[in-house]
Order: sequence, then structure tokens, then C-alpha cells
Amino acid sequence: MELAQLEALCERLYNSQDSVERAHAENTLKCFSMNTEYISQCQYILDHALTPYALMLASSSLLKQVTEHSLALKLRLDIWTYLINYLATRGPELQPFVTASLIQLLCRVTKFGWFDDDRFRDLVTESMNFLSQATPGHYAIGLKILSQLISEMNQANSGMPATNHRRVACSFRDQYLFQIFQISLTSLGQLKNDVVNQLQELALALSLKCLSFDFVGTSVDESSDEFGTVQIPSPWKPVLEDSSTLQIFFDYYAITKPPLSKEALECLVRLASVRRSLFTNDAARSKFLAHLMTGTKVILQTGQGLADHDNYHEFCRLLGRFRVNYQLSELVNMEGYSDWIRLVAEFTLKSLQSWQWASNSVYYLLGLWSRLVSSVPYLKGDAPSLLDEFVPKITESFITSRFNSVQAGLPDDLSENPLDNAELLQDQLDCFPCLCRFQYESSSLFVMNIMEPVLQIYTERARLHVPDSSDLTVIEDKLAWIVHIIAAILKIKQCTGCSVESQEVLDAELSARVLQLINVTDSGIHSQRYGEISKQRLDRAILTFFQHFRKSYVGDQAIHSSKLYARLSELLGLHDHLLLLNVIIGKIVTNLKCYTESEEVIDHALSLFLELASGYMTGKLLLKLDTVKFIVANHTREHFPFLEAKRCTRSRTTFYYTIGWLIFMEDSPVKFKSSMDPLQHVFLSLESTPDAVFRTDAVRYALVGLMRDLRGIAMATNSRRTYGFLFDWLYPAHMPLLLKGISHWTDTPEPC
Repeated sequence: MELAQLEALCERLYNSQDSVERAHAENTLKCFSMNTEYISQCQYILDHALTPYALMLASSSLLKQVTEHSLALKLRLDIWTYLINYLATRGPELQPFVTASLIQLLCRVTKFGWFDDDRFRDLVTESMNFLSQATPGHYAIGLKILSQLISEMNQANSGMPATNHRRVACSFRDQYLFQIFQISLTSLGQLKNDVVNQLQELALALSLKCLSFDFVGTSVDESSDEFGTVQIPSPWKPVLEDSSTLQIFFDYYAITKPPLSKEALECLVRLASVRRSLFTNDAARSKFLAHLMTGTKVILQTGQGLADHDNYHEFCRLLGRFRVNYQLSELVNMEGYSDWIRLVAEFTLKSLQSWQWASNSVYYLLGLWSRLVSSVPYLKGDAPSLLDEFVPKITESFITSRFNSVQAGLPDDLSENPLDNAELLQDQLDCFPCLCRFQYESSSLFVMNIMEPVLQIYTERARLHVPDSSDLTVIEDKLAWIVHIIAAILKIKQCTGCSVESQEVLDAELSARVLQLINVTDSGIHSQRYGEISKQRLDRAILTFFQHFRKSYVGDQAIHSSKLYARLSELLGLHDHLLLLNVIIGKIVTNLKCYTESEEVIDHALSLFLELASGYMTGKLLLKLDTVKFIVANHTREHFPFLEAKRCTRSRTTFYYTIGWLIFMEDSPVKFKSSMDPLQHVFLSLESTPDAVFRTDAVRYALVGLMRDLRGIAMATNSRRTYGFLFDWLYPAHMPLLLKGISHWTDTPEPC
């Protein structure tokens, strides 16, 4: 093949819009990456080709050869030497993507030969030769080589066993990583006043790569914002304790624009997370903390760079990292703590007010405040924490911001609305309960005061014959938020500055409001709104409330909750957990009866029902309730329409699994047989169906549904005796139908 022909094929491979043309080019050129005899031809292409796409083919083919084939040591050393000379002579004039590919190849060869020959380890020295040259192009290549070398060492490769990868990574970490970090700091210092923005970006990226290295082999997910303590090795101590190290990144944040300023903040986030034991003593750690506080204080005062969303998010992460390594007792004893905490509080309040812009960033700030609050019981000395002043304001602002988000209208994409996305909701409410319980009396009063007028309007709307749909949507979403908030508060019981008894009374006050709401949600005009998304959100929130309430105050826990039930008795006449359980089951049954199109509500209701039935104490209590006795005896589609809704077909198994739990808890063959009457009728109906119509969709759906129901019952058989109940009921009486179903539908494996 002539070089010109090859260049044309490479052009088509990388640029053609025609998939057939691309596939032909790929098939023709794949020999360069698969056959080791073509390695010399790849070098020829690099020496003589004129187009960047031909160079890219040669580089990527060599990368695949090095990764997938065991090449001779001499050949690998030759490739390594050739690449360094090639980058030195031609590197600055190449297209960036070609340079990046060649550097990746060079670093891959280095990694794979790390323990084969010491000459491979000279790459750091060779990189410094690039940095010592006068041209910006060579300087950039030197920084890129070091950065790519760290990436290569930090990432497992398909062609290298995991144990070998870790050996190489540890050797590289111990011998060269600290040196590279020092090179990056030196470069940042030299480039501080440089007009070549790209070099500053490369030096910052190199520092970040060093600080993000997987020091202990934990394989951190780099796509995640979350990471634990950064395990910086001990030899780095002098550089970390040198104040100029932190300052260089604060300086770069101040003098650069996004995205460089964001990378400077990312470096600071990593430095703020270094392990406590790295520092020589408490004084050194306190000095480091003081520097972090001073630097962040300046940013809070000036607001510099925070108009950029990425900077804003990263700065919130930086503040959030204060909770990882530093105790409240350390913070309050720092000079300037009162100004710093006041500025952080003001920043948090502004973030909550700007909920549309900062919704994904507030999580880190709330996490910081939550950690500070949880440390209050262990705070010693006279230095004031000032949390009493700021935390209630933050709590109130968070609740208000949730209401404002509803009032302003919901995002078009439902997955972006926390009320429709359990993961987002969890993130937003994760740290909030600790803040509420810090000043629980004032916080609970605020929650009640903000809920009552909304609840009153919702109660009045129930009496209207023609509802204002848009108005009700806003009201229901506000109530959904407040119910989720109360549920989150009930999820934890720790409380600062409040006795257990008074805490239970306040829990009762909040719970009473939700229980009052339940009486309204399914009455009047609201009973016609089960198809509305906002009504479904509200009912899911109520079910979540019951889940958390149950874990804290129903069953075994109720014995220790006399104050709560005493207050609920005064407010609503619910004087024990059996009455409360009846309310919970009533709501579950209403949802199962009224929702046929919302799989989410049905699944949520069934999940709660199963939790109650499978609990030792609550399961026994359920059997005392008339509602539960009715369910066990009348589990038919007439009473529970979701059983014939195709979208809820998988929910049937959960429903019957729960019913099975309740049936087998009584351990009575007579009770079992009477409870199976609804399924017995389905069996008899199918058994009497003529063969001529047995292949219809109606029969198929009935048969599949019956199998799902039986699967649920079978899952609940937890002993030989209970399994015997089911087996004796099925065999031999109903086996002919099962065999008939298999023979008639053997060509249709997919479920309904």
C-alpha cells in the first residue's frame, strides 16, 4: 500500500460520515494494530506521513500492540527512546490529539516496562529536559508527559494483571510522585505571571493529578464528587506544612478565570482533606486550618469567582470538607472563627435563597452544618460556637426554599424534581434532620406554623365541587415537601438541648399534623384526584412518613414512647400503637384500592405493608385488625383493581408475599384454605375454560397473574409445615391446569 493511499484511508477512518466507508477503512487498516510485523511500518508512517490522521493511526496502533502483545524488551526500549526523540523534535508542531496519543503510548510503554529495565524509569528526568527548554511548546509537552504518566499509573489496564498494576503504582508513588508534585508547584510559581494561559492550565492539572492519586489502592470512583480522607504519604509533610503550598492555589483562584479557577479550588478541596496524622503536631495542623479559614474567608467576603456555577459548586465542596478533618472544638478556638462562621452562615442562607441555581451545591453546606451541630455535645471550653444563632435561620431558610421551589413551578423533566426522584430527595434531606433537632422546639414550631395554613386551605378545597387544579397542585406539592421533612426528622432521634420526653411530645405534635392531613387527602374532591401527579407525590410522602414513624414508634418501640402516645391521645384520640397501626393500614388499603395507574404509589404502599407484616411485633398486631382480616379473605380484583392493571403486574407478587406472611403467621391449615378461596375461584375459572379459547390473551394474562400470585405465597413459606400447606393445596387437584398452561404456552416465554 502506498503512503498516499494509506493517508486517504486514515482520512476516511476518522472523518467520513459514511458508516460503510468507515468500516471498510477500519477493516483495511486493522492489521497495523493486530500484527506485530507492522510495528516497523508504524514507525515509517510516523517519520514520513504528512497528515495528522495517519500519525494518529500509527500511534493508536502501537498503543494497542504494546498493550495486547508481549513485545521483546529491546523493541520496547527502542520504541520508548524513539518516542522521546520524536516528541522533542516534532512534538510542538503536531496536532494536539496526535501529541496526546503519542504521550499516552510513551507512558504505557513506561508502565509496562517499569520492572523490566531501569531505563524506563528515566521518563521523569526526560520530562524535566522538556521543561528546561525555552519554548512553550516543549514546556507544555513536559507537563503533559508527567500528567499522563500519573493517569497511566493510577488506572488499571486490561493488558496488566491487577496485582502487577498495584506493584508498579506503589513503586511510582514512592519514588517519583512527590518529585512530580514539587515540579508542579515550581511550575505554578514560575508561570504565575505568564501570559500563556495553557501552561498555567497544564501545571494546575498536574498538581490536581498528584493530589488525586490513589495512594492506598482504594480505586476511588473519579466520576463521583465524594471521596474520603486523602492519604498523602509522610515524606510530603514539609511541603504540605509550608504555607506557600496552600497559598499558591488561593492565588491561582484569584488571578485566573474558569475553568482554571475551578481546578485551583479542586486542589484546595484535596488539600483540605489530607489525613490529620500527616502533620507534625497540633500546632502545625492548626496553622494549616487557620490558613484554610483565612483563604475561604477572603473568598466569602469578596465573592470573587462565585458567579460561575462550577466555581460555586467547588467552593461549596471546599467548605464541606471542613467537616471531614476538623472538629468543632478546633474551629471555635481559631482566631477569626466568629467572622468565618458568620460569613459561612450568610453564604448558606444566600445559597438556599438561590435554590434554582445552587440546589446541587447546598448539600455540602448542610453537611458541614450537620457535622458542626453533632459535635456540640463534645464541645469543651468557653469559646462560643455561635451555632445557636445561625442554625435555626438555616433550618427555616431551607424549609422556605422548598416551598418557593414549588411556587416557582416544577422542572419539565420530572427526574430533576426531588419529589419525583428518591435519590435527589435523599441528598437534600440527608443532613437536615440534625439541624432541625438542634433547636427542636423552635424548628418544630416553625414547621407547624408553615404547615397549618396550607393544611387549612387544602381542607377547605376538599368541600368544593369544582377544584382549581393548578392551585391544588401547588398546595399538594407544598404538603408533600413538609411531610417529607417531618418524615426525615422522625428518622433520627438524637437531639441536642432537649430531653427525650419533650422530644417525643414535639414528635407527636408534628406527627399529628400529618395524621390530620390523611383524613383530608382521601375526602371530598381530593378523592377524585388519584390520577394527578401532585396527589401521587403527596401520598408517596405520607407512606414515607409512616415508614419512619413505624421504625421509631410502632411495635416494640411503642413501649418506650409513652409521652408520644399520651400527646397523640390528647390531640387525636390515638392512645396506643394498635390504633396508629390501624390508621397506617387504612391508608395502605386506600392507596391499593384507588391507584391503578401509579406503579410508584402501589409499590411504595406494598413495601410498607410488607415491612409491617414481616416484623415480629407488628405482624402479630396486624392480625388483630379487621381491615387486615378483610384483606386476607378478599384479595380480589374487585376490591383491589391494581391486580388487573398490566403496569402493576409485578406488584402482585409482593402483595401475595405479604398476604402469605400474614396467613402463615397463624399456622392454621383451615385458615390457609379459607384464605386461598379467591385464588381457588381463579383456578376453577381457568380449569373450566374450553381448549378452543385457551390460547387467547385474556387466558394468558389470567394464567400469568395467577402464577405471580402463587409465587408470592410460595416466597412466604418459611418452614416445611407452611410449604406443605401450599403443596397439598396445589397437588394433585390443580396440577393438570399448570401442565395445560405449560403445553399451550410453551412458545410464549415472555411474561405479560
